[in-house]
Amino acid sequence: MNFDKVESSRITQGFGRWNSLPGDRYGAFLIYGPCGRPLKVIASDSTAEIPWEHVSVSLNKRTPNWVEMCFIKDLFWNDDEPVMQLHPRKADYINNHEHCLHLWKPANAEIPLPPTEAVGYKELNQKEGTSEH
Repeated sequence: MNFDKVESSRITQGFGRWNSLPGDRYGAFLIYGPCGRPLKVIASDSTAEIPWEHVSVSLNKRTPNWVEMCFIKDLFWNDDEPVMQLHPRKADYINNHEHCLHLWKPANAEIPLPPTEAVGYKELNQKEGTSEH
């Protein structure tokens, strides 16, 4: 997990337990996203107690979209690292913010990925952010 690209967006005071200092492997960040809105981001690197890398992304009046989540993923992880949005069992749902999504990466395991042919056809790839709707 990489914090270098977001260091200048770090919130160092006024954010309670998520206040952090430059170089900390966790913290809150206010990052202007590709859609022109400030994204509130909370990030934490894996620890011995919680071996997961995690980033939450929220906006005040709407849920982050795919382009914004991809943007944040690219800030915190390398292109060759898969991360996931996870839908847990309903009994395990926790919702502290109506318009928040999360990205997760286990620290001590590879994320299993489906075969590419189960997802789609590479030869039909569209450029990022385009749609034919």
